[in-house]
Amino acid sequence: MDPLSQLLSGIRAEGSVVTHAVLTAPWTIRFTDGAPMTMITVLRGGGTLVLADGTRQCLAADDTVIVRGPEPFHFTDRPESLGVPHTEYEIACFTEVDCTAADLSGINWGEDSGEATALLVGAYRASSRRHERLVRALPPALVIHEDAEICPWMEAVATEAVSHSAGSQAMMDRLLDWGLVCTLRSWFEQAGADAPGWYRGVEDPLVAPALEAIHARPGLPWTVASLAAQAGVSRALFAKRFTAIMGTPPLAYLTELRMEEAEELLTATDLTVAQIARSLGYADAFGFSAAFKRHRGLSPTGFRAAA
Repeated sequence: MDPLSQLLSGIRAEGSVVTHAVLTAPWTIRFTDGAPMTMITVLRGGGTLVLADGTRQCLAADDTVIVRGPEPFHFTDRPESLGVPHTEYEIACFTEVDCTAADLSGINWGEDSGEATALLVGAYRASSRRHERLVRALPPALVIHEDAEICPWMEAVATEAVSHSAGSQAMMDRLLDWGLVCTLRSWFEQAGADAPGWYRGVEDPLVAPALEAIHARPGLPWTVASLAAQAGVSRALFAKRFTAIMGTPPLAYLTELRMEEAEELLTATDLTVAQIARSLGYADAFGFSAAFKRHRGLSPTGFRAAA
């Protein structure tokens, strides 16, 4: 599994609340879910995204934005609407309050005229800790302009999905997962050299085989020489190339990956510390515990208790 796929495995649109909204100005939507990521696609019209720190980003038709949580934010027809009388809506269906009491899915807000703004909104739940490294690599809001042919197709699917017919929730979940992957890949590709090393490494012919091997079997006793053999080059060339692309030496990257996997296993399973140690390539629980405390500041048992 490549690093991006592995990170995305920790955040999915499972049972997401999807809103296909049609809005007539003046209006604002306040997002208070605290979701790790929220994706908004402007199907028609446009508006202004206003983040918690006051940062503004204009969005037009065919734009998709992914907003990094958990701070609340607004999307409004224009910033001035926040200070004058307007129609205000709130999306907060990941709270403990039962969302069915105020089901937003499929409701058209306002008259659906040619001048109205139509949105597709999805909030993502975190199913594990794996997504955290992905979220850290993102800006507070990233915007991608989609192919103009994509949005009408997405709107048609969304309209059908929010009709609550059989399988509609699963269909919309998968649509949102697809949209998230496509948007992130487009943004990382546009970022070029500024994209995270774990993303750029997948595209490098020398680094990619080693990355695939490390992520597939992090518990094997990898060495620089054995990883270089995966790429079919000398140890010195591999180490230099890996460090240049990834920003960290091969074994340091392996150790950090093992620590992240350890966090996941400690919080999401009932495996003992000794079992986790063996699965990650440590000879015994003592060596693993010492390494974990050195990198995370807590013993594995302390980390599990705190989590």
